[in-house]
Amino acid sequence: MEQWPFHDGNVHNLLVNRRIDFGHDVGHSLQMHSSLIRRLSMEQELEGHQGCVNAVAWNSNGSLLISGSDDALINIWSYSGRKLLHSIETGHSANIFCTKFIPETSDELVASGAGDAEVRLFNLSRLNGRGFNDGAITPSALYQCHTRRVKKLAFEVGNPNMVWSASEDGTLRQHDFREGTSCPPAGSSHQECRNVLLDLRYGAKRSLADPPRLTLALKSCDISSTRPHLLLVGGNDAFARLYDRRMLPPLTSCRKRMLPPTCVNYFCPMHLSDRGRSSLHLTHVTFSPNGEEVLLSYSGEHVYLMDVNHASGSSMQYTSGDASKLMTFTPVLNKLEHRPPLSGVFQNGLRSRGKTAAGIEKCRMLVEIAKRSLDNGTNIFHAIEACNEVLDGHGIDIGPTLRLECFCTRAALWLKRKWKNDAHMAIRDCHNARRIDSSSFRAHYCMAEALEQLGKHKEALDFAVAAQYLSPYDTMAAERVENIKKHLAAAEAEKSNKASDGSHKGEPRTGRVLSLSDILYRSEANSDALQDGPRSEREDSDFNEELELDFETLISGDEGRDVESNIFHGSLNLRIHRRGDSTRETGACGSPSSSSQNGVAYQPEAVIDMKRRYAGHCNVGTDIKQASFLGQRGEFVASGSDDGRWFIWEKQTGKLIKMLLGDGVVVNCVQSHPFDCFVATSGIDNTIKLWTPSAAVPSMAAGGSAGPEAANVLEAMESNQQKLCCNREAFLPFELLERFRMHDFSEGSLQPFECAQT
Repeated sequence: MEQWPFHDGNVHNLLVNRRIDFGHDVGHSLQMHSSLIRRLSMEQELEGHQGCVNAVAWNSNGSLLISGSDDALINIWSYSGRKLLHSIETGHSANIFCTKFIPETSDELVASGAGDAEVRLFNLSRLNGRGFNDGAITPSALYQCHTRRVKKLAFEVGNPNMVWSASEDGTLRQHDFREGTSCPPAGSSHQECRNVLLDLRYGAKRSLADPPRLTLALKSCDISSTRPHLLLVGGNDAFARLYDRRMLPPLTSCRKRMLPPTCVNYFCPMHLSDRGRSSLHLTHVTFSPNGEEVLLSYSGEHVYLMDVNHASGSSMQYTSGDASKLMTFTPVLNKLEHRPPLSGVFQNGLRSRGKTAAGIEKCRMLVEIAKRSLDNGTNIFHAIEACNEVLDGHGIDIGPTLRLECFCTRAALWLKRKWKNDAHMAIRDCHNARRIDSSSFRAHYCMAEALEQLGKHKEALDFAVAAQYLSPYDTMAAERVENIKKHLAAAEAEKSNKASDGSHKGEPRTGRVLSLSDILYRSEANSDALQDGPRSEREDSDFNEELELDFETLISGDEGRDVESNIFHGSLNLRIHRRGDSTRETGACGSPSSSSQNGVAYQPEAVIDMKRRYAGHCNVGTDIKQASFLGQRGEFVASGSDDGRWFIWEKQTGKLIKMLLGDGVVVNCVQSHPFDCFVATSGIDNTIKLWTPSAAVPSMAAGGSAGPEAANVLEAMESNQQKLCCNREAFLPFELLERFRMHDFSEGSLQPFECAQT
């Protein structure tokens, strides 16, 4: 499969076409050309930190690289010399999570945000030509108004006077250097700095249907480089939010809690919008270089691409309940044929010539390859990529018949591979196939199998019966119907037995003290482990105490590492509260009035659905893991992983191009150079890795700091998928699990405490 050409063509054709299309910038296309990416290898390691490197960023012209670390140092590196220029002792008392150059300041001003909840501004001109061991310098501005860790900074292109900070306290603050260079520490009696741009302390949603009522601990933010009034934020729920800064209310004080302002768009894959899982959250959000798309990276999930410009009523927009409608059988669908995305019209900066015989023949060949793989049960991953190539890369060239066949084939491949959320991807393909032909047997049959994998037996039975009706002599359809009936009867019997057991217990519920292990195993663990399987025991049992557990683990890169013992030090924050209790974090200021409290029914907002998914990596261990666009045109997507590797996909098709070994444990940061084919990565190791297209032979996998990559690409991705599908017990230390099992904790009795993660 590696011989398939990529959509950026070959270098010779690009050079020839520049004589025809003078408006096409060949330099942009060549910066991150696929032929160069497949030759990426590690050129050098930059040494100068004594802790995990949690942040790397380039200046505007790519001449300097800045990094921040657990050692509370900011290092400035030369791109041309590949050496350390300055090392600054910032004075932060905790891990630095973000650091950036302030634009239009001749690279003299840099800002940092850290786990001590502070934002600091430094003027590099004060170094006065000192060497790289510069030591401590006094910050030119110090903002201490956040109450929890500062996880991300953002700036506006062309604006040297402001920086925005996103914190886990639920606020995004705007710091204007012209108005003041300091603010009092959080909790001070005289604290009245009016710099809160977004107050999301009542902004988090458990699911799309729920009103926002919990603190949205912000993990990431970004400002569009092409339309700087657009602001994107993500935190500890499933929804990224897009705001127009021109429509936001004036800056406010943190003393008064406000209802979350209206956002322009919510972004969330439909299959994640109604899970109600407190563990699902975003670790990184970012705009594409042209500002037309956004990239979302989820903890315990995959990376997703979304479109920014979708008007109301678009096919990419959905509301609460649409996910269940997608899984509900309707005899006749809207006969509107499924159309391919318009992005396929343009290739290599030139307009496509449309349906060509060669393109259609290639698509037919790819579909036949995928069908043979499905029949043989081999090369499932490559067969799925073949279908992606047809539907996402050449969808404009093919007609409805071939598109229908490809949708059905890919759906069957998803169901055979069984990676996380593959069943949901199969449901999408089956739905699109039924929109083309509502009498397709394969679409109904695969839909029944997908729903059965999700434990939705009633819905699966409807589609299975429809498939049997469409092909009455097909033995597989008849067997599918009988199997689903058996599973449905068994599920109903189990539910009835549990209800009967609960009615005979007669146990008083008031004031009951619950063990934390009860809550973990009957509520939290099942939500992750069984999300692509049957409904959890929590939903059907008599466990109706209506308690929820806020579960937050931060390891490997967030809190540091004991190098000698190879133990990762992290923090575990546990908060038990009653479901729907929005007053648990009100503080002295009280809670604002919500629409539901005023008697007005809450109307869930419309949300933008996913455009594409990128899978293969693992994002579980840290909550600072990035997903980035590579190059000035953003044709490729990259992400770090918990297995010490980092992955590169082709944006248009989701095809995996490159997997590289970049860290001994975890890669968190991936940042491409503004103009060169050059990438900087960092993670748990104390070094920064620099990557250039210097490999002698192009390949899909390559080595890194630990030498040549020995593991098979598919084996590495399968291992990552197993980690994603494990429940939280797999990521808790044994001694902590034993503590949970040995002790009972009453509601509200737990306090945050430190633990070591191995």
